[in-house]
Amino acid sequence: MPAGDPPLSLRDLDAIDVEKLSGVGPKTSKSLKTAEIASVLDLLMHYPRRYIDRTREATIANLPVGEQGMVLVEIMKVNARRTRNRRSLVEAVVSDGTGRISLTFFNQPWRERQLKIGMEAVVFGKLDLFNGKKQMTNPVVDLIGVGSEDSKKTGKIVPVYPQSEKAGLMTWDLMKIVAEALRKCEARGIADPVPESVLDDLDLIARHRALVGIHRPEAMGEVTLARRRLVFDELLRIQVKLVQRKRLIERRDRGVEHDTTGALVAQFHDRLAFPLTAAQERAIAEIVHDLGAPSPMHRLLQGDVGAGKTVVAVSALLTAVQGGHQAALMAPTEVLAEQHHLGIAELLDGMIVADAGASLFPDRPLSVELLSNRTTGPDRKRVIAGLADGSVDLVIGTHALIQDKVAFRSLGAVVVDEQHRFGVEQRAALREKNVDDTVPDVLVMTATPIPRTAAMTVYGDLDVSVLDELPPGRTPIVTEWARDGVDEATVWDAVRAAVEAGQQAYVVCPLIEESEKLEVRSAEETYEELSGGELYGLRVGLLHGRVPAADKEATMAQFRRGDIDVLVATTVIEVGVDVPNATVMVILDAARFGIAQLHQLRGRVGRGAVASCCYLVGEATTPDGESRLEALVRSTDGFELAEVDLELRGEGTIMGEKQKGRNDLKLASLRRDREWVEKAREVAFGLIDADPDLDSTPELAAEIELFLGEDEADFLLKS
Repeated sequence: MPAGDPPLSLRDLDAIDVEKLSGVGPKTSKSLKTAEIASVLDLLMHYPRRYIDRTREATIANLPVGEQGMVLVEIMKVNARRTRNRRSLVEAVVSDGTGRISLTFFNQPWRERQLKIGMEAVVFGKLDLFNGKKQMTNPVVDLIGVGSEDSKKTGKIVPVYPQSEKAGLMTWDLMKIVAEALRKCEARGIADPVPESVLDDLDLIARHRALVGIHRPEAMGEVTLARRRLVFDELLRIQVKLVQRKRLIERRDRGVEHDTTGALVAQFHDRLAFPLTAAQERAIAEIVHDLGAPSPMHRLLQGDVGAGKTVVAVSALLTAVQGGHQAALMAPTEVLAEQHHLGIAELLDGMIVADAGASLFPDRPLSVELLSNRTTGPDRKRVIAGLADGSVDLVIGTHALIQDKVAFRSLGAVVVDEQHRFGVEQRAALREKNVDDTVPDVLVMTATPIPRTAAMTVYGDLDVSVLDELPPGRTPIVTEWARDGVDEATVWDAVRAAVEAGQQAYVVCPLIEESEKLEVRSAEETYEELSGGELYGLRVGLLHGRVPAADKEATMAQFRRGDIDVLVATTVIEVGVDVPNATVMVILDAARFGIAQLHQLRGRVGRGAVASCCYLVGEATTPDGESRLEALVRSTDGFELAEVDLELRGEGTIMGEKQKGRNDLKLASLRRDREWVEKAREVAFGLIDADPDLDSTPELAAEIELFLGEDEADFLLKS
């Protein structure tokens, strides 16, 4: 290469096909591409998932029974058969020279093809005794190679790469190809887009050294330093993009500078039957501060089930109204919009708002209206006219509020409830709602607690307010796990006892109809069984997504009135349903649900003065399923459960579904790397506030564009 060539950027590496590397022929290239490794960049970002430390390597002889361990073994024998219940069983006998163990794989018939006699593999699992012999059940297996004497000649640290069954790549193959790629990069080096001052402040090594250290370490300490640097890079790219967008919105959009000194919010708080919690007061203060600023608010309000988000949201909406503007609350479904309207209209009933434009009657009743697809005829015309002339102060509806031909005289604040993000298009739609081109303040509410680091990453373009305490008077919910038929019998006894005491219960099922594929109960089947069996004689109702809207409404109205004792339902009751007299929640086949969903369902009870119970019914067939249910039994803290959920599920693709898989967190973990999420965010603010367009760090800008192009950034910001 010519002298003086600049170091290779990640974009340069992305432009080099893996076929250009020595030793990569058409067959290997095809295998690599099956594993989504098409370029040298893909290869260098295909990080080892573990390492064999030859200086501390476990052996079959010294690994204690009952403990997890990793051993490098040779496969001696493989056979496959069917068990009595027709499950596939593959057994392999392996040895490492110090002893032999049996590897047992249930329901993994492909292992017979994968494991070849004479092949070396790294196996990781728990060592048990079965009939006096050592074995591992369903261990993790990484293939090193067939008769790979070369692997024994490698250094003290052997990287073990994640493998694709379809690709047929061995760890040893990948080691050689990666080594060749790194050798090719030596002459020019690999560019480092992060300013040296940042690396010095955070004690981070250079990127080229990090890539060598992660793939070809001389000692495990090098892996630690390399991982720390590469984790920071992944998090920094995301945070810079989010902070850049956040600052752009603040600079570009003109918000409504609200008068926050009015009396309406204080009047609302005085009417409440309970004092605000410290968390509610803190969140309201943060929101009011944003509302008084000239740039539009873009804030996330997250809180646990029952933490009082509605009161905080209404306080934000009334701040806009008391300054002479209008406010809107958007819900994801018509049912939720209608429930919000009922609850908020009741909270605000009889409140008076000052009408500065009225000379004859300066004070008038606060106007709260509902606008959904079910609002028709004269009512619809009246509400739309009231929004246009300003006589409607607060409107509650679905996304139709910004998509329909709805015009506001002066929309000052919007609360978006439950699972909806506000991105570029929605913001533009809101801007069009106001005649003076101001952008209303936006508060996004979520009832699913999100770990702090995940919120800073997934919702990094929003400021975050957290409600982390429950109002006084909320009764604790006791959660029990009914693992078998004997336990389940006590559940139905508890339901009957609650009904006899004048209370009500929910029974939740995963499916609407019976399915042969999934051995889980359907709502319809369960309704029939319970009505004629365990709950015979009780008034049992049925609710699921296919029930016509009018019937659904009628059923919920009956349940609220107490005309139904037990409501058998699917997850349609997950959010928004508030029946204080319901004290028992039964969740069938609970292991089929995720932690967040189970916690939401549990939150439908415990809303009155009577102590409530939640029963998780059914066995867990996987270790993760067992951990989920045990976590629910152990804790009612949604934020603690969110951390457990992150621990169990991992981050996955934090951006959701995309065309490219580039912006996944390959190394960074939002649970393990909490401090680095925060450090990356601090650095991102420093870089963008000093240089909004990254003119002084063009390599970083190009890299962010490579990983987070405009389409994907837009997806991130409005998902």
